[in-house]
Amino acid sequence: MVPTWQRSSGEGLGMLRIRTFTPDDLEQVCHIQSLCFSEPYTPEFIMNLHEAHGETFFVAELGGRVVGYAAARVISFRGHIIVIAVHPSFRRLGIGMALMLVLENELRRRRALEAWLEVRASNTGAMRFYRRLGYVEKSVLRGYYSDGEDAVVFSKML
Repeated sequence: MVPTWQRSSGEGLGMLRIRTFTPDDLEQVCHIQSLCFSEPYTPEFIMNLHEAHGETFFVAELGGRVVGYAAARVISFRGHIIVIAVHPSFRRLGIGMALMLVLENELRRRRALEAWLEVRASNTGAMRFYRRLGYVEKSVLRGYYSDGEDAVVFSKML
């Protein structure tokens, strides 16, 4: 059982709580997906993530509302960060950072030695965020996304 994590938002918004995803979160997670990604995951895919990797699928809750989420999987001592998103109205409050720290700690607990993720080449804000967390660019996957955009692969030793 993964413990929840809490801290004050520091913005007068109440207590930020990080906990594992439950099926009751699906609607809110899908809404955040639709706001954050040009190619959002389907509800079925999100539920498959929960079923296959529920112990590494976290949501960030503020005032009882899901405002962000992140999911990963461990493959041969490597943690693959599948997705992280924060509702646009709640960005720059440390929610993404909190999600990443909880996710990285859980990957370490599951004996992952390294974490990696893919990010759209055009998403410079996300790339700055990952660099601040200690991730470094490793490679480029040409035409990775269905619209033909490249993905930049970042990794970090845990």
